[in-house]
Amino acid sequence: MDLNRMIEAFKKHPGYSQMGMIATHLGVVRGTSLNGQEVTGIEVTFGYNVIETIVNDIKKMPGIIEVLVEAYGGLLKVGEDVMAVAVGGDTREHVFPALITAVNRIKEEATRKKEFS
Repeated sequence: MDLNRMIEAFKKHPGYSQMGMIATHLGVVRGTSLNGQEVTGIEVTFGYNVIETIVNDIKKMPGIIEVLVEAYGGLLKVGEDVMAVAVGGDTREHVFPALITAVNRIKEEATRKKEFS
């Protein structure tokens, strides 16, 4: 995943001159689970059609101009990238909530994860 490449894609977007902010999220595999157990890796799968629906929904939010998501499933080790999300829009009051909503919805609706210890 390359956040710089994602940001460059925003700069080429026809609506870039209307963007006042780009916010990003980069999820990585942690060495501990939410309950504190050691984790050596995860197996993750994504519903890419669900992600596409979520992206389209987020683009309809006020002030949002573009949303990009990169998510790669499979077996991942601690420290490896899981998912990158970038949201571009007019102001932080619109962009931050859109980014949070996008990440939360993708994790809840389009992701299956199994941790290994």
